[in-house]
Amino acid sequence: MSSPAVLLLLLLLAPAATVVAWRPWPHTVLNATNITGNGGGPITDIGVSKKYEGSSEFVHLMYHMGPVLTTNITIHPIWYGAWTPSQKRILRAFLRSISPPNPAAVPSPSVAGWWRTVQLYTDQTGANVSHTVILGAEKDDRRYSHGKSLTRLSIQSVIGAAITARTRPLPVNPRGGLYLVLTSTNVAVQDFCGQVCGFHYFTFPSIVGYTLPYAWIGNSAAKCPGVCAYPFAVPAYVPGARSAGRPPNGDVGVDGMVSVVAHELAEMASNPLVNAWYAGTDPSFPTEIADLCEGIYGTGGGGAYTGQLLVDNRSGAAYNVNGVGGTKFLVQWIWNPILNYCSGPNALDQ
Repeated sequence: MSSPAVLLLLLLLAPAATVVAWRPWPHTVLNATNITGNGGGPITDIGVSKKYEGSSEFVHLMYHMGPVLTTNITIHPIWYGAWTPSQKRILRAFLRSISPPNPAAVPSPSVAGWWRTVQLYTDQTGANVSHTVILGAEKDDRRYSHGKSLTRLSIQSVIGAAITARTRPLPVNPRGGLYLVLTSTNVAVQDFCGQVCGFHYFTFPSIVGYTLPYAWIGNSAAKCPGVCAYPFAVPAYVPGARSAGRPPNGDVGVDGMVSVVAHELAEMASNPLVNAWYAGTDPSFPTEIADLCEGIYGTGGGGAYTGQLLVDNRSGAAYNVNGVGGTKFLVQWIWNPILNYCSGPNALDQ
């Protein structure tokens, strides 16, 4: 589907955007069959990212009988640290684009179209993940209530403080509430950059008072954009590396966060208590529906290749989905349980 004829047709149909095949660095760098390890055999995990929880194990995806989020989903961002209004606007626009008030006003491929793959996942009654995703009440933590160095457990304490605050506490919604702790560039988080760019879990009643699905995502712009803001930045140690170019909203760190937020939201919706949809035998290290497609953003993606991306002719920005108010984003694909492979709304065969 990447023939010149197809590309020409797409160019004619979408004059404001072109389709490009983008590769961040020479393919031979990550060709595992040509690279040997210390034992002399091929290295089989070259190019396998460890940015997200459980992304190192590829086995059959299974349903483990736990709940998925079938009721209306309300997302509660907690802005931890120093955030500019423009940065908040980018992330809010993405969250509002999942269930836009006027879907017809958003051109395809869209964020809502991307979420439709997440909706394919069901619980044991056959009920699907909810179509409705709402941006709910937000909380600012500008004063770093738990310091500028957070552990996984102290992130739960941040949520506990937000729902018990004296002024404007966040509502407690164990059924459809998702709590996003978003840390600014000057906040260090346990395992950030070295092992993860984001993770999701559920809060412990002993810390928060309730069991609530939550996720943490950090702004990597100052620490590791080549790791966590891929593909708008690439690792400096990779020879011949080049980025995908200008990010669609002009902020490498926050545009990079968008895809990590999407990754974690998809997994929270399909595996909120870590007992629903995942692969592997250990729920402590599950391979979930976004882990299976990490690094894939378009048709033909895999390894060091993102797949076919759209590029806005006006700004030169790379993206693959449209959002509300003319916004554009680049988000990774999700494992499709019907097709049994990664898919997204910008696929050339859709």
